[in-house]
Amino acid sequence: MDRMSEYPQLIEGILTEYIELCNRSPNPSFESFLIADKVNHHYIWMNLGWEKGDRINEMTVYIRIRDGKFWIEEDWTEEGIANELIRLGVPKQDIVLAFQEPKMRQHTEFAWT
Repeated sequence: MDRMSEYPQLIEGILTEYIELCNRSPNPSFESFLIADKVNHHYIWMNLGWEKGDRINEMTVYIRIRDGKFWIEEDWTEEGIANELIRLGVPKQDIVLAFQEPKMRQHTEFAWT
């Protein structure tokens, strides 16, 4: 697998599926969408709008591709984006759980840096 050509497509596909699923039964007061910086390899699933008088401004998932690895900076999905990537054949050493403190990453099955 050529990481730098296939990895962006993988993450865009995963996030697009999640967002489409959310939008199937849309809440008219907020919107879910993908922000993709394809040059710098940043991918964000964002929710914006209003619910019960409160402003919704949430980042559900933020992933960047850095040094040939997926850096999962934020992940509020139920199953976890890392598990989706593994199911698609991405090796655990190419996934960094960056939302965890660096000294704690060594205790996971995934890459530290």
